[in-house]
Amino acid sequence: MERIAQHFSDQITKWTHGRRGYILSIDQGTTSTRCIIFDAEGRIVSTSQLEHEQFFPQPGWVEHDPEEIRRNTRRVMADAAAELDINTEDIAAVGITNQRETTII
Repeated sequence: MERIAQHFSDQITKWTHGRRGYILSIDQGTTSTRCIIFDAEGRIVSTSQLEHEQFFPQPGWVEHDPEEIRRNTRRVMADAAAELDINTEDIAAVGITNQRETTII
Protein backbone atom coordinates (compact mmCIF):
# COMPACT_ATOMS: atom_id res chain seq x y z
CA MET A 1 0.00 0.00 0.00
CA GLU A 2 2.84 2.40 0.84
CA ARG A 3 4.41 1.73 -2.55
CA ILE A 4 1.16 2.60 -4.32
CA ALA A 5 0.84 5.80 -2.28
CA GLN A 6 4.41 6.79 -3.16
CA HIS A 7 3.77 6.11 -6.86
CA PHE A 8 0.64 8.28 -6.73
CA SER A 9 2.57 11.06 -4.99
CA ASP A 10 5.36 10.83 -7.59
CA GLN A 11 2.80 11.04 -10.41
CA ILE A 12 1.18 14.13 -8.89
CA THR A 13 4.60 15.77 -8.57
CA LYS A 14 5.25 15.02 -12.24
CA TRP A 15 1.80 16.34 -13.29
CA THR A 16 2.22 19.51 -11.27
CA HIS A 17 5.74 20.09 -12.63
CA GLY A 18 7.13 19.91 -9.11
CA ARG A 19 5.06 22.77 -7.74
CA ARG A 20 2.71 22.13 -4.92
CA GLY A 21 -0.88 21.97 -6.05
CA TYR A 22 -4.14 20.14 -5.67
CA ILE A 23 -5.92 17.64 -7.89
CA LEU A 24 -9.65 18.36 -8.26
CA SER A 25 -11.76 15.36 -9.21
CA ILE A 26 -15.36 15.56 -10.44
CA ASP A 27 -17.50 12.42 -10.27
CA GLN A 28 -20.81 12.93 -12.07
CA GLY A 29 -22.91 9.87 -11.26
CA THR A 30 -26.46 8.66 -11.71
CA THR A 31 -27.75 10.13 -8.45
CA SER A 32 -25.29 12.89 -7.56
CA THR A 33 -22.31 15.03 -8.46
CA ARG A 34 -19.28 14.91 -6.19
CA CYS A 35 -16.03 16.86 -6.03
CA ILE A 36 -12.99 15.44 -4.25
CA ILE A 37 -9.79 17.43 -3.82
CA PHE A 38 -6.50 15.62 -3.23
CA ASP A 39 -3.26 17.14 -1.98
CA ALA A 40 0.16 16.51 -3.55
CA GLU A 41 0.57 13.36 -1.45
CA GLY A 42 -2.70 11.92 -2.77
CA ARG A 43 -4.66 12.44 0.44
CA ILE A 44 -8.31 13.51 0.28
CA VAL A 45 -8.41 16.99 1.78
CA SER A 46 -11.91 18.17 0.82
CA THR A 47 -15.17 16.80 -0.58
CA SER A 48 -18.58 18.10 -1.54
CA GLN A 49 -21.61 16.27 -2.98
CA LEU A 50 -25.07 17.21 -4.21
CA GLU A 51 -27.81 14.85 -5.33
CA HIS A 52 -29.83 15.66 -8.41
CA GLU A 53 -33.37 14.85 -9.41
CA GLN A 54 -34.05 11.79 -11.51
CA PHE A 55 -36.92 11.40 -13.96
CA PHE A 56 -38.26 8.01 -15.08
CA PRO A 57 -40.20 8.63 -18.34
CA GLN A 58 -40.61 4.90 -19.04
CA PRO A 59 -39.39 1.58 -17.62
CA GLY A 60 -35.62 1.24 -17.83
CA TRP A 61 -35.01 4.92 -18.61
CA VAL A 62 -33.53 7.53 -16.29
CA GLU A 63 -33.29 11.17 -17.28
CA HIS A 64 -31.72 14.21 -15.63
CA ASP A 65 -31.86 17.96 -16.09
CA PRO A 66 -28.48 18.90 -17.66
CA GLU A 67 -28.71 22.45 -16.29
CA GLU A 68 -29.14 21.08 -12.77
CA ILE A 69 -26.06 18.89 -13.27
CA ARG A 70 -24.08 21.89 -14.53
CA ARG A 71 -25.17 24.01 -11.55
CA ASN A 72 -24.42 21.20 -9.10
CA THR A 73 -20.97 20.66 -10.61
CA ARG A 74 -20.07 24.32 -10.24
CA ARG A 75 -21.43 24.32 -6.69
CA VAL A 76 -19.56 21.23 -5.44
CA MET A 77 -16.29 22.52 -6.92
CA ALA A 78 -16.77 25.90 -5.24
CA ASP A 79 -17.79 24.32 -1.92
CA ALA A 80 -14.83 21.91 -1.83
CA ALA A 81 -12.37 24.69 -2.74
CA ALA A 82 -13.89 27.06 -0.16
CA GLU A 83 -13.48 24.43 2.55
CA LEU A 84 -9.70 24.59 1.90
CA ASP A 85 -9.66 28.32 1.21
CA ILE A 86 -8.03 27.77 -2.20
CA ASN A 87 -8.74 29.23 -5.64
CA THR A 88 -8.28 28.10 -9.24
CA GLU A 89 -4.58 28.98 -9.22
CA ASP A 90 -4.03 26.32 -6.54
CA ILE A 91 -5.51 23.56 -8.74
CA ALA A 92 -2.79 21.76 -10.69
CA ALA A 93 -5.01 19.25 -12.50
CA VAL A 94 -8.64 18.21 -12.93
CA GLY A 95 -10.01 14.71 -13.40
CA ILE A 96 -13.57 14.07 -14.60
CA THR A 97 -15.62 10.90 -14.63
CA ASN A 98 -19.22 10.65 -15.80
CA GLN A 99 -21.97 8.20 -16.54
CA ARG A 100 -21.10 6.07 -19.56
CA GLU A 101 -24.52 6.27 -21.15
CA THR A 102 -25.17 9.97 -20.73
CA THR A 103 -26.05 12.12 -23.74
CA ILE A 104 -27.56 15.55 -24.06
CA ILE A 105 -29.77 16.07 -27.10
